[in-house]
Amino acid sequence: MADKDRDRRITDVGTLKAIAYPLRAQLYRLLILAGAATASQLGEQVDEAPSLVSYHLRKLAEHGLIEEAEPRSGDGRERWWQPASDGLSVRDEDFRDAPDKAAAHTAASRLFFDQRIDMYRRYLDERAHWSDEWTSAADNSEWLVRLTPAELGELSKELGDIVRRYQEASRAAVAAGDTDGREHVAVHTYGFPFRV
Repeated sequence: MADKDRDRRITDVGTLKAIAYPLRAQLYRLLILAGAATASQLGEQVDEAPSLVSYHLRKLAEHGLIEEAEPRSGDGRERWWQPASDGLSVRDEDFRDAPDKAAAHTAASRLFFDQRIDMYRRYLDERAHWSDEWTSAADNSEWLVRLTPAELGELSKELGDIVRRYQEASRAAVAAGDTDGREHVAVHTYGFPFRV
């Protein structure tokens, strides 16, 4: 895993469609969180049969989004999977040169957005069960600013750099055994133009 890409940029419709299938996107996200898992382990988390999960994992692997991992147990029958990169990026500029590509990108973007909203809704529904410390730290902000495209691009890059810095520090801490008080945290940002 040391030679893993930081982020995989998806530039072709076939790969985009492979990850933009709801269950596959969910499985990929779970693998990012777990680092590595089997179809059986993932099947329990998504309430699906291991055979179905295995099928979808193979589809993700066909497009290089995930790869086989070293076994984490002595059971040689288990097939372990891991993400092939630290994350994925999908950019509009790679899909706007043809109507079918643009439509696939829009559909994928809507799926990812819907899944992110579902994650946040679940947090809101469960918020009463989180400690005051966690609910005080959680954030839901909106800033409305007037920017140029270059400024928005720089803002997006800076926000990404900040999150990556925390991500790397977190991974190092967990690798060193510092797991007390740590939970998975989703950080979603959207920066887009609009007119009133």
